[in-house]
Amino acid sequence: MNERLTFTALGPWIGAQVSDVDLSRPLSDAQFEQLYHGLLRYQVLFLRNQVITPQQQRALAMRFGDLHIHPVYPHAAGVEEIIELDTHQDNPPDNDNWHTDVTFIETPPAIALLAAKLLPESGGDTLWSSGIAAYETLSEPVKQLLSGLQAEHDFKKSFQEYKYRRTPEEHQRWQQAVAKHPPVCHPAIRTHPVSGRKALFVNEGFTTRLTGVSEKESDALLNYLFAHATKPEFQVRWRWQENDIAIWDNRVTQHYANADYYPARRVMHRATVLGDVPV
Repeated sequence: MNERLTFTALGPWIGAQVSDVDLSRPLSDAQFEQLYHGLLRYQVLFLRNQVITPQQQRALAMRFGDLHIHPVYPHAAGVEEIIELDTHQDNPPDNDNWHTDVTFIETPPAIALLAAKLLPESGGDTLWSSGIAAYETLSEPVKQLLSGLQAEHDFKKSFQEYKYRRTPEEHQRWQQAVAKHPPVCHPAIRTHPVSGRKALFVNEGFTTRLTGVSEKESDALLNYLFAHATKPEFQVRWRWQENDIAIWDNRVTQHYANADYYPARRVMHRATVLGDVPV
């Protein structure tokens, strides 16, 4: 039995399509090791025609580590570790910005797995950008400047209160999430705990300021870094088909969910694997 996975690079910096694997069946140790090393190399992997249940998605995600349960997003029926992102005219997304998932906690997610369940006829693409590319293309003086800086990440920057006032229960859940998740600081440049590669680790979705510098300096630096980190040269764009799965290394990437499909509906399932404290 051939257990070799095939990886087809989608660009020089980031992204590969994976074939010769069926995620509806438990992966062998050899297959999982190839998938994991491919993820470290390409930062985001894409797999077509993967018909899996939320339970199967959870089981695969748990091979990468413990799973995060999101404080405000709804989950798939009976599987609280699988977020259901059901967006449409009456429930517009809050992820149509460049962001790294859940950087507002002390141990931001290491890996995420996203499955396409229902798609609009056109639109709804997702883009990923490489934080490794963003770091490696900075000049040496800027690398040195950023290497000593911490960045503050705040839950409230993306999850703003007005979006969670539709019901008293929803608003209460938001208030509880805010109380549980005060702003945290992470290095502006982080080192990948496995590969040792350095990556820019600020994102427009959650990063509010750089500490240790003035407000004007922080604003100027962050505005530059947000633009630099999302240059087209560092990106891969995925046009979803139903039952596609994307797996990405959340430690060294950002992504953007294109919100261009209203009034159509888009349903995605996400599993989020907890990471470690960035250094």
